[in-house]
Amino acid sequence: MKTVIPQGTPKGSGHYVPGVISNGMLYISGQLPVDPETGLMPGGGVGAHAKRALANVERILLTAGLSRENVVQCRVYIPDVAYWDEVNGVYAEFFGTHKPARVVVPSRNLHGGALVEIEAIAEMEAD
Repeated sequence: MKTVIPQGTPKGSGHYVPGVISNGMLYISGQLPVDPETGLMPGGGVGAHAKRALANVERILLTAGLSRENVVQCRVYIPDVAYWDEVNGVYAEFFGTHKPARVVVPSRNLHGGALVEIEAIAEMEAD
């Protein structure tokens, strides 16, 4: 296994790394909508949170030499199913014509008041 940690990633308090490569797959830990440079979450609601969380996923992909098109699955956590449509719109804009497998999980409150958390799995080499 090989860890993937983008340069400048702040040290979190949790016992995990942003990404792990194993057997040709990149596993990306849940990404909150926290700006890695400022440590702050964006204002603007769930759409802004979804954009930032996806940007954080992409940051890890790029560090591993991958792109959005390598993503095979995402799990999207939201604190209320009422956010589904807006998050789905941001997600569709981010991925464009590429459609990874996905689940949206309405959950309870997310860490730090986040409105979105996204984890992903990507393949290292497309068939």
